[in-house]
Formats: sequence, C-alpha cells, structure tokens
Amino acid sequence: MNKIKLNYKTILITGVAGFIGSNLAKRLLVQEQSVKIVGIDNMNDYYDVSIKESRLNDLLTNNDFVFIKGSISDKKLIEKIFIEYQPQIVVNLAAQAGVRYSISNPDAYIESNLIGFYNLLEACRHSYDEGNRGVEHLVYASSSSVYGSNKTIPYSTDSKVDNPVSLYAATKKSNELMAHAYSKLYNIPSTGLRFFTVYGPAGRPDMAYFGFTDKLRAGQKIQIFNYGQCKRDFTYIDDIVEGLVRVMQGAPEKEIGQDGLPIAPYAVYNIGNNNPENLLEFVNILQDELVRAGVLPKDYDFESHKELVAMQPGDVPITYADTEPLERDYGFKPATSLRVGLRNFAEWYKDFYIKNL
Repeated sequence: MNKIKLNYKTILITGVAGFIGSNLAKRLLVQEQSVKIVGIDNMNDYYDVSIKESRLNDLLTNNDFVFIKGSISDKKLIEKIFIEYQPQIVVNLAAQAGVRYSISNPDAYIESNLIGFYNLLEACRHSYDEGNRGVEHLVYASSSSVYGSNKTIPYSTDSKVDNPVSLYAATKKSNELMAHAYSKLYNIPSTGLRFFTVYGPAGRPDMAYFGFTDKLRAGQKIQIFNYGQCKRDFTYIDDIVEGLVRVMQGAPEKEIGQDGLPIAPYAVYNIGNNNPENLLEFVNILQDELVRAGVLPKDYDFESHKELVAMQPGDVPITYADTEPLERDYGFKPATSLRVGLRNFAEWYKDFYIKNL
C-alpha cells in the first residue's frame, strides 16, 4: 500500500453538497493542515435543495474551499478543473442515487453514473501527460446494491456480483469495471467503496428513516416493505467519513507484472456496520428517538400509522457487509450503534425543520 499524506494536497470532491461529500469536505478542512478542497456539485432537485444549500453554506465559510456548480457529465468542465487545480486526490461521490428512482428515471443514471465517471477517469488518465505526477489516488463510491440478490452473507468483495436487480446497481458495478480497466491501462491507483445504507443528520430525504419521519410528522402511514422482514446494515455518516479518510491515505501499490505491464493498482472494500438490523426494530428505535427529541408527541399512536407491505421491485431482503478486509488493511471497523445514530438524526431534524417554523 502506498501511504499518502493529505496535508498540503489539493483534493477534488465531486457531489460535494451531497450527504457524504459535504461531511467529508468538512472533516478534511477541519483536521488536515493546508488542504485545499475543490468541490463540484450540480445542485439538482432530486431531493430538497435547501438541505444541499445548508451543507454547502457551512463549507463556503472556509477559505480553503472552492465550489464549482456544474455536472461531472460536462467533459469540458471536468477538463478545465483538472487543468486549473491539478488535484492530487480525487474522490468521486457524485452520482444519481436511489434504487427506485432508477426505474422511473433511467437517463439520469446513465448521464451521471456512467458518462460522468468516464469523464473523471479520462481526466485522471491525462493528469499524467507530459511527465506530470498526476492523480495519486482515485477513490469512488460504489454501493452495496451491486450484490443484488446474492445469497451468500455477509457480502464479501470476493463474491461474484454479475446479477444486479436495478439499473442503479448495474451502473455502480460498471464503475468498478471501468475503474479496473483504467487502473490496468494507465496505472491509476483506484479504490472503490461499497457503502451500506448510510444515515445520519442532514442525510438524504429519500432514505427510509428520513421519509418515515416526514410521514409520521404529517400524520401519514409509513409502509414497511417485505412485511418488516428486511434487514439492513445501517452505517452512520461519521463512520463512512472515517473510512473514506483512511482509504484516501492508502492507495494500491503500482507494480509491474511478469509480462512487463502494470498490475492494476485497484481495490474494492465494503464499508458497513457488519451488523444488519431488522427493519421493524429500526422503526421502533426511530420512533423512540423522535419522541425523545420532541419531533413527535409522547402520545403518538404509532401502530395506526404503520403498514406492512410486500417487497418492492429492485429491493433486496438483506444487506450485510463483510468488513474484515477494511479492518485488516486500514485498521478501521464502523461501530456507531443505530440508537446513537438515530438520536443524532432526530435532534438535527428538530433543529432544521421545527425550530424555524
């Protein structure tokens, strides 16, 4: 593994106004000396833009942060960013997210997740032109969705993942294949991270815990899929960011094989809690914390607002991360409990949505 120091580096973070991107940028700006963060985001309205604006406004108070509004699918813009800022580390978190949205809006996934990622790979490739040192490490978001209906649990990165059950999952697996090809052809160190159900304060409103909260607060029924028997490996945002920062600092080694050609400096890891939670138990903890934070009244009738329904297209019954390789190589294993994470979310939700009413 090639050790990389982050201080005095220029780091490009795509999707910087997103949930993970904004938290990563904030962590780096606070903890790394003389780091420069260049962030790009198209600020689309897939979900409440005010949350993205709030995250972004926090970052814009720092002089070491540069924001560019635009899409990674704009090749000329990406080329311009690489020429002007010459990032040494690239973290690609820009993507059209969501399994169900990929069924109704497939074009958005092809544009961002495939064309956008290709543009970044090409820019990384040409960063070495004319003898330049170029990009030291490309880190990119994959997803637990690539495991599809894989029956072998916990999910291991050694498992075959050739049967995606959604277009979103297919684009994420494609990212891993594209990154491998570019790592092999152009010796670009790249690491993919398969995130498992990321949650926490200022998260994505399309995620279940956030949507449940909105509906319960509005007095609407929440639908619990697969009759409550789904299990998810929920991973708290701070754990995801800690994993990202550690991985950024350890790039796959560049090596030459017996054929005289580069051995692809390429790796993929899971980042999950290694502890799948039953969805009904998750809802019970969430409702406790919403009452505790004062988002919902103490006498709220939860039973009349819950509906158990069948599985949705594109969903899987369980996600469960094998995190041993991450622990082995980077000395890190996510460990934030669901109750602690949901408590922090509930308190943020009250501050963001209720105190200002």
